[in-house]
Amino acid sequence: MGGPIAVTSYGKLQGREEGGVYVWRGIPFAAPPVGELRFRAPQPPEAWSGIRDASEFGPVCHQPADTRGTRFGGIAPRHSEDCLYLNVWSPAAPGEALPVMVWIHGGTFVTGAGSQPQFDGTSFAEQGKVVLVTVNYRLGPFGFLHLSSLGDGFASNQGLLDQIAALEWVKLNISAFGGDPQRVTVFGESAGSMSIAALLAMPAAKGLFAGAIMQSGAAQTLPNQQGKDIAVALLSELGISPDGDTSLISSFSAEQIVEAATRMTIKLTGGSLAMLFQPVIDENTLPVEPAQAVASGSAEGIPLLIGTNRDEGNLFFRGEMPGADFEESLKALEQMMGTGSLADIAGHYSSTWEGQAEILTDLYFWGTSIFFAESQLAYAPVWMYRFDGTVPGHPLLNKAVHGAEIAFAFNNLSHISRLGAEITPAMQKLSDSMHDAWIAFAHRGDPITSEMLWPNYTLEERATLIFDEEMYVAHDPESEKRKRIISILVGE
Repeated sequence: MGGPIAVTSYGKLQGREEGGVYVWRGIPFAAPPVGELRFRAPQPPEAWSGIRDASEFGPVCHQPADTRGTRFGGIAPRHSEDCLYLNVWSPAAPGEALPVMVWIHGGTFVTGAGSQPQFDGTSFAEQGKVVLVTVNYRLGPFGFLHLSSLGDGFASNQGLLDQIAALEWVKLNISAFGGDPQRVTVFGESAGSMSIAALLAMPAAKGLFAGAIMQSGAAQTLPNQQGKDIAVALLSELGISPDGDTSLISSFSAEQIVEAATRMTIKLTGGSLAMLFQPVIDENTLPVEPAQAVASGSAEGIPLLIGTNRDEGNLFFRGEMPGADFEESLKALEQMMGTGSLADIAGHYSSTWEGQAEILTDLYFWGTSIFFAESQLAYAPVWMYRFDGTVPGHPLLNKAVHGAEIAFAFNNLSHISRLGAEITPAMQKLSDSMHDAWIAFAHRGDPITSEMLWPNYTLEERATLIFDEEMYVAHDPESEKRKRIISILVGE
């Protein structure tokens, strides 16, 4: 028996019925960005005749190897520049048009894919009556090399433009999968959340989504000149003069470009914590820094759910890991955030690896998220959360580290099992609460459920929902620390 067939504007797609859910995988939302389309804005996909099989995930975008074997569940996916595919989960019998959630994965803009097992959308579709979409976007030098200023028709922020192309595809086609194109919520974590911050500021993204959930990441961009300097450095690594024929970059293989990007990154950073490939301020795509654009009303009318994990930095700094000393880490953080000297605030942290983890959590994740949330308050309702969930005794999840909340939000605790943890009733309860809040936000534009009162975030109360074994609302948690951090971010 054949699977479900969806009729899109480009052709028919045959997916699979898996339990009570229809799934379509590997759907092209843009033309393969290869050959003359490398480093350029995405173009529409070609139409096809007949029925296209959509039972398997498409290739993932070029990225460093998954050395720990956890990113793709122990399976080695195929890497390709031809990677602009998305995946759809939908209730098997949706009836009326359902809200849509579009997941933008994280991975420091250099790793990840919509096909990672922990992003499986079955629970959102089956329990939440939501059409769930996961997307790929170009990564590393292919997605975030600032080449537009060097001519030859090159683009900048290609990875963000890929995300916009996916959202345009959703607007045009999601009704064929039971979704309502007027009720699209974007949500993402880390670089995915930072992408959403940029999308809220990008003129080309306006009108493509109605709500946003940002997990562990806020506005993060490179200044235009710094982006150009990085592009020139990569060209030089390939032996190309920025004053010469820059189109020669298209003559190199993808592997050669990845290897050159790796060498360049080591030379420029010395191996310290840094992100050389990320959104860049560019007049044609992202003309204004996202928090500044949002503060001026670029995301008017878009409700925002935003938050961080209590121990974000403990993913990057752990006692058993060799690492930089405190001064080196502080300098790297100053460069990443463009804040200038952080010496004054550094005195509030120990000069140990724990101190490095804490200052990264506070400044890079928590503080920037508060600042971004407050930028949107005048234009739409905002809800703030903090994820405190842990797995006692686990070597990694004994802290609420960066990324730990994803499996809970997706109600995919099998991912936690693969990391060697036993799923307890308390963990499942936490997952149910978080999952239900995300679903409620997609359906109604607020995360309030019958089990959980969640007040709006305001400057007066600063209500923050704490997700833990017991959920509760904290008002202005760690107030004095917040004031110190915000004063740094606003340059006071």
